[in-house]
Amino acid sequence: MTRQIKRPLTLRDVSEASGVSEMTVSRVLRNKGDVSEATRQKVQDAAKRLGYVPNKIAGALASQRVNLVAVIIPSLGNMVFPEVLSGISETLEDTELQPVVGVTDYMPEKEEKVLFEMLSWRPSGVIIAGLEHSDASQAMLRQSGIPVVEIMDIDGEPIDACVGISHRRAGRIMAEEIITAGYKRIGFMGTKMPLDHRARKRFEGFTRTLAKAGIEIADQEFYSGGSALAKGREMTAKMIERTPDLDFLYYSNDMIGAGGLLYLLEKGVDVPGQIGLAGFNGVELLDGLPKRLATMDACRREIGVKAAQIIAARNAGETISDDPIVKLEPKLQPGDTLRCN
Repeated sequence: MTRQIKRPLTLRDVSEASGVSEMTVSRVLRNKGDVSEATRQKVQDAAKRLGYVPNKIAGALASQRVNLVAVIIPSLGNMVFPEVLSGISETLEDTELQPVVGVTDYMPEKEEKVLFEMLSWRPSGVIIAGLEHSDASQAMLRQSGIPVVEIMDIDGEPIDACVGISHRRAGRIMAEEIITAGYKRIGFMGTKMPLDHRARKRFEGFTRTLAKAGIEIADQEFYSGGSALAKGREMTAKMIERTPDLDFLYYSNDMIGAGGLLYLLEKGVDVPGQIGLAGFNGVELLDGLPKRLATMDACRREIGVKAAQIIAARNAGETISDDPIVKLEPKLQPGDTLRCN
């Protein structure tokens, strides 16, 4: 048997099914013009029954834009980004804009490819993670002629607008808290380094602040893979074996920090008395751990909301603020793994 290929549905099909003129059907489906609620419902019911989907590309030929917002992030496996995407999606719900996601795996060459493909569809805006991009990616973004919002970071010059926190400041705040708590022998563990520029900036802010207090990092380890509990356990075990007199461990993210916490608790180590711990991101999924990991809230959902608000406002011909940089404040959450004074 051969499957019969059906022809695409047209406005005429919806018109015939609803008993309404094609012009009125067009107004209803584009949400334009003055149409009675009864007629609108009749058209929408017919379109839904038929499975009709409007051809946005045809409309885009005139406007040179489709109602898509390209959202480009480094990872879907990292629990940080789904919350950002949630903020974007919920904010765009009441607009005609629809987010479409591309993933780069922290690789500049893959970012170029994803950006090229997405911009070829002429979206109405771009929301992209980070401020560091290849020359080719920067050129594409600058020449796109659409709103561009770089997210998660404000330590640098944005192409158009940016929304995020200062990661150098986040590292500095954590270092100041550790110094105040009296810890002196400190180890650092980071994943996706050096490709994760934001983690690198936190490390810079962290080490510079320690240095001003006369404290040097006693041990450090960088791993190019992703974040995982198992990796946190493995890295912690190796570091403690290598440098047994450490009294604090700072992790580039909560997942490896949680792995380290579980390992130390299994070994009967007094946390935070003997060894203190801290991560980054404030991942709520880890609230069920035996102890609450000290961490920092990076304002993830708020970043998504504000980035989407900028894109929506610019497409509506409005301006939210004259300042291209929207700065949010990271919030320290001391949890149960950082000595309180």
